[in-house]
Amino acid sequence: MPAGLPDAPGIRLTAADLMGLRDQAPSRGRHRPLTRRAGAVPARTAGGGMDLREIRAYVAGDDPRRLDPAATARTGHPHIRSLHEDRDDTILLVADFRTPMLWGTGAALRSVRAARHLAQAGWRVAGRGGSVALLMMAGNRPTDLAGGGGEGHMAAICRAMARQHDEALSAPADAPLAEGLARAMRLSPSGGRVLIATGPDGWQGSQDALVALARRRALTLALIMDEAELQPPRGPLAVSDGSHSRIARLSAPDLAADLSRLRALGATVIEVMP
Repeated sequence: MPAGLPDAPGIRLTAADLMGLRDQAPSRGRHRPLTRRAGAVPARTAGGGMDLREIRAYVAGDDPRRLDPAATARTGHPHIRSLHEDRDDTILLVADFRTPMLWGTGAALRSVRAARHLAQAGWRVAGRGGSVALLMMAGNRPTDLAGGGGEGHMAAICRAMARQHDEALSAPADAPLAEGLARAMRLSPSGGRVLIATGPDGWQGSQDALVALARRRALTLALIMDEAELQPPRGPLAVSDGSHSRIARLSAPDLAADLSRLRALGATVIEVMP
């Protein structure tokens, strides 16, 4: 453990904590990939893959290049081969470990809860044979881990998040989220999914990057809510940074306008409660 960091659950993030979430991910069974490309799994819809779905009678609009000569000759009517289509089951996990996330009034820091939420999503994808990539906002510049599959790769993602969280606690920084999201275009293929775990206002200033991501990807923002935001204490509070003090009152944030803006940008928004 790095010197000076409190080794307390909810404050320090450990790889063991994230690894333990593997058993909580619902199992849907492993898909047999139709290709050797990581993250490619069979879709439910017909398309241009390699596995035969059915041979059926030709109808107007079908691709004549898929005519099945044997079935056509046998029946005397045109028949086509309908194939399963490969689709990408990939996800990019974006962990916000910037200074505003290193705070919490409940059982865990907002950043720790964000990492747990991302790890659960990653284990679900890895469990069904998909590909998981990681992008972390901490320190002076973003850090990433390219996509891969399997439990070994998810274990590496868990270790990377724990290590980067330690560094964030030791040296907090506030690099713009948009700076990190520029890398997301490279880490997340077209048609993949992007899951960003941040605070209620952590996305501010990154609208253009979010729009670019949402054009060709399924973009989800998980807003990690804190207990004090949901049920703020009544009455005035004394707030101090050690040298200056002031009296303040807390009120529950009204996120309706922000949620509407995010949805207009093309993102799905979920609020992650304590």
